This record gives sequence, structure tokens and C-alpha cells, in this order.
Amino acid sequence: MSVRIVRLGSARAEGEGLRIGTVRRPPRGVPKSQFASLNWYDVWYPNLAPSAELMQAGRAAGTDAEWTRFAKAYRTQMATPDNSRSLDLLAALSHGSDFSVGCYCEDEARCHRSLLRALLAERGARIVA
Repeated sequence: MSVRIVRLGSARAEGEGLRIGTVRRPPRGVPKSQFASLNWYDVWYPNLAPSAELMQAGRAAGTDAEWTRFAKAYRTQMATPDNSRSLDLLAALSHGSDFSVGCYCEDEARCHRSLLRALLAERGARIVA
């Protein structure tokens, strides 16, 4: 049992389980009825996405210093009680269920999902590479 950190829209891995979209907005131009069948996500959970304003800052981060500021701000958003409990829940579920969480970004190193990976690991989640 484990959690995978994935790029939404990519082919699903064998045994990946439920795919959770931790994105602010659904994929454009895709009917809601096709989100799962086109490998976007099974469940939309925008609670773990950066705020719209912070998401813009993350996309615009061209330097390491800008990315570091984004990462710090995202961690602050995830430290709120509701978000923190969501992370704790996902970490606990990773020990008894297979599922994945993800975002659309091509480069995980400059995507909030890399930070989400770290936050889940810090909570003891069982993460598959």
C-alpha cells in the first residue's frame, strides 16, 4: 500500500489506485465525465493546491530564490489546520490503500507536487517513486 506522486494526464501505473487531483482548476476543454477515463483524476481535491495567487507566483518563479519563496508560502498554506489534517489523513491512508496525488506541471521539481511529496513524507507516508 502506498501513495504515488504523479503528473495528471499521464498513463496510470499498474496498481496506482484512486487518482486525486490536487489542482486549483479542472482540465480545460475536458468534459467532467471523462476526467477519470483520460487519466486526469478520479477525485478533485483542490484543498491541497496552492491558492490562485500563489500558483501564479510559482509559475513565474524563474530563480531559485523565487522558488524558495513560493515553497515557503505553500508550506505555510498547508500548515493551516484543515490542510494539515488532510495531509495527515493521506499519510495514514498510504499505509492501507494505494492511491496517487498529482498536478499538471511537466517538471515536478518546479511544481507544488514536489513539495506535497515532502510534506507527506514528513508525516510518515509510504511513497512509491
